[in-house]
Amino acid sequence: MPQAPRQAAFFDLDKTIIAKSSTLAFSKPFQAGGLISRRAVLRSAYAQFVYLVGGADHDQMEKLRQFMSQMCAGWDVATVRDIVAETLHNIVDPLVYDEAVGLIEEHQFAGRDVIIVSTSGAEVVAPIGEMLGADRVIATRMEIVDGKYTGDIDYYAYSETKAEAIRELAATEGYDLEQCYAYSDSVTDVPMLEAVGHPHAVNPDKDLRRIAQKNEWPVLVFTRPVGLRRRMRLIPTRPTLAALAVTGLAVAGGVIATNIRRRGAS
Repeated sequence: MPQAPRQAAFFDLDKTIIAKSSTLAFSKPFQAGGLISRRAVLRSAYAQFVYLVGGADHDQMEKLRQFMSQMCAGWDVATVRDIVAETLHNIVDPLVYDEAVGLIEEHQFAGRDVIIVSTSGAEVVAPIGEMLGADRVIATRMEIVDGKYTGDIDYYAYSETKAEAIRELAATEGYDLEQCYAYSDSVTDVPMLEAVGHPHAVNPDKDLRRIAQKNEWPVLVFTRPVGLRRRMRLIPTRPTLAALAVTGLAVAGGVIATNIRRRGAS
């Protein structure tokens, strides 16, 4: 008998699983590690405020993308990964939505793969995904030369690029996208939501809320941050995630995909 098509649940990360930008949340540890100045920390705090209050405005996110890309130029890759590993729990613990973790558990118990699809990069996304028991992540990849970031982007997981990555993954893994689920807060992820048969808007910005209502997509409201370490006792980690993750520096915000030189989806 032929096997039934596989299913998956695709989750955006920032403001869907966690309550703020995963990248900007690490600005203070990066300062403590000598990577950025106090002025850059203050600018990151302002960018976080704009991100939380203003939503996913393309122009604002493009400015934020440029800021982050320029700021990380010359950073040592190993240093960034060490800082993230050492501070991950302290940074992320207060930010994870209990409702999101519950949804991830439900999909795992139903036998669906869980995949995080984030505009942030794998130095942040992959460790969070591993703690959540995700099967893999799709994330931004920064160019690396001689162990340092150049400030250029090899691959940007944003807007239609996310949808393309999902369709490519479905083709290789045998997912039936009509039976798959997707969750996001941002109107920039409409292509990702449209790629599956069960799209959900989570804490949506006003534009996504309007589109969700028009298309009769479920709208979910997540309000309860929970300590991740406490929840992780309930969720088995997947040791293969690190090998499956896209590597790259975490970069926040958005940019039109055609303006970015892309070298691969994962």
